[in-house]
Amino acid sequence: MPPSRSVLRLKVRLLGLSPMVWRRVLVPESYSLRELHGVIQVAMGWKSLHLFEFGIRAVRYGSTDICPEPPDKTLESFAFRRNARFAYVYDMGDWWEHEIRVEDREAAKERGRYPTCIGGAGACPPEDCGGPDRYLDRRDDAFGLDTMDDLVTMAEFVEQVVLNGDRAMLDDEDARQAVERAINRSRAREPFLDCRFSRRDVNKSFHQDEHRQLMYQWFI
Repeated sequence: MPPSRSVLRLKVRLLGLSPMVWRRVLVPESYSLRELHGVIQVAMGWKSLHLFEFGIRAVRYGSTDICPEPPDKTLESFAFRRNARFAYVYDMGDWWEHEIRVEDREAAKERGRYPTCIGGAGACPPEDCGGPDRYLDRRDDAFGLDTMDDLVTMAEFVEQVVLNGDRAMLDDEDARQAVERAINRSRAREPFLDCRFSRRDVNKSFHQDEHRQLMYQWFI
């Protein structure tokens, strides 16, 4: 896209979670709210599978199914002041509410590539996991005693078969099924154990224009 005259430095914070999950992005002020939706989806790690809305000055902009105003207005048209805040909600069922704060306005660099992510922390929750409270419960469970029991089950199986050479366990239907169930449960816990955030991966996605694809809702 042609260089924008100015960019906004925005901090996007996902509410209701601790430790905090947040991103700091530079976004052309000429972007529409729909384009900002795509930026947030990429920056946070969502997949644009659900409806969304922005709440700005008591007006709701977003998916036409739920909002009176389409997300076509540009950020520039709001003339945001420094430290202005507005809301962004993704997935009306799980209700992932984000606070967006306008930290600053700056001139676009001549060779700058926008949007770009310049900071952040925390992994995005999995889609369709039930919202903040349910996510926190499942994250706590993922660190609980059941996880330790499954690790013990898998470790004992590996020890007997691989280290001790007890091939008979491979023919033990009960033992094999117990290990398979432990493996499946462990795989299901993985998204709730991940706390990583990669600014490089986010910017790679921006450079590949994934935010342009995620501007629009993708139904599953």
